[in-house]
Amino acid sequence: MSNDVAAVALADSAARNLQQRLMASGLERPEGDACSICFLLVEIPVREHSKTSACCLKRVCNGCILAARQRGMLYGCPFCRTPLPADEAPNLAMVQKRADKGDVEAITNLGHKYYYGQLGLAKDVPRAIELYTKAAELGSLDAHLYLGDSYYYGKSVEEDKPRGIHHWQQAAMEGHAESRHNLGVVENDNGNYELAVQHLVISAKMGFGESLNGIKDMFKVGQATKAQYAEALLGYRDAVEEIKSPQREEAKRLLINEAEAPMYLLRKKIEKVLK
Repeated sequence: MSNDVAAVALADSAARNLQQRLMASGLERPEGDACSICFLLVEIPVREHSKTSACCLKRVCNGCILAARQRGMLYGCPFCRTPLPADEAPNLAMVQKRADKGDVEAITNLGHKYYYGQLGLAKDVPRAIELYTKAAELGSLDAHLYLGDSYYYGKSVEEDKPRGIHHWQQAAMEGHAESRHNLGVVENDNGNYELAVQHLVISAKMGFGESLNGIKDMFKVGQATKAQYAEALLGYRDAVEEIKSPQREEAKRLLINEAEAPMYLLRKKIEKVLK
């Protein structure tokens, strides 16, 4: 066997092994997706149904945030009760302090602020990518998601689809539903419908509505079977039922689940709603 043929065979074997590991792991959501107060997993997308405060960066679902405000805790973090500054500068200082100490959530959060130019920072994508990369190396699944999005779609960086897919794979194998969904979309776009359905069923059963919709669309055009759609539908229903709470439903009714809204801005809206 020539060296070229051997190299190809080795690469094919490695790809098959990776695919097997990918489909056999990450079938349950990570602990980091749970609310730090009620311990229930947060609805997906997590960042739209929960918030973190710069003081401790503990994830708190919108239901628990609302419950804390209703108990009169208007100006403190619902988790650690640290007074929440109403301005950007002290919030940035809190995040920076935790990032300097190697807090992986703070590093990811700071990268996000640089990526979008938030908390008074000038937009600096190279610095954001540097921080995301460091956070991913430390185990941040969200950092892998952001790197995957950036490289695969060429968002403010040079497009590198294999690199983007690699980051989504790393997160998916640890239970990150959005990254798993993205892999399903990629396989669907490439015409690998059976593999796409397998990915989407996994993320749908985690409670990701976009994945369920994706399988529904594939079923309509004959790319997914009725049994696969039924499996995804039942799994999605069970996942959603398990994470419901009266407080979360009330929070939805009051329309306080605003995507990417920092805690200090969300506090102001809750105060207005509760008046």
